[in-house]
Order: sequence, then C-alpha cells, then structure tokens
Amino acid sequence: MEIRTTKSFDRDWRTLPPGVKRRARKKFDLLLKDPRHPSLGLKKMKGYQEIWEGRITRDYRFTFQITGQGYLLRRIGSHDILRKP
Repeated sequence: MEIRTTKSFDRDWRTLPPGVKRRARKKFDLLLKDPRHPSLGLKKMKGYQEIWEGRITRDYRFTFQITGQGYLLRRIGSHDILRKP
C-alpha cells in the first residue's frame, strides 16, 4: 500500500502548523499499518460515495479515497475542508 496526494492536499499541507504536520505524518503511518485503529476515527462521508474522512486532532481532519494501490489523500485542514472534500 502507498499514499499519494492531490494538488489540493499539497496546497492545504503548506498552510498547516508544524505541530499538525507532525501529528498528520504519524496518522498516515498508522493508516498504512492499521487502518482500523480507533484514533484515526475513519468514516465514510455522507453524500460522497467513495470519500472517507479521518481525524488528525480534535480540530483537524483529512479526506481520502481508497484506490487499488493504496490511499489518495484529497484534503487536510480544519473542519471547513469537509465542505469540499
């Protein structure tokens, strides 16, 4: 399994605080090792058939799709990103 990113994700990533980036890297490692781990808080997004949501911190989320090769990270940021995953 591998992790790939979209241009939207890369743009979001550049604006994140360093502490959030550190925690996000740990969560992405965990996603690869154990996607069912409770701290990820993964769930399918309502209204979007193939898009999932995961938790970085209480205030930060990421969205992704599951592909044949692994995970495609779509967005990362505050809850506002969930409006346009």
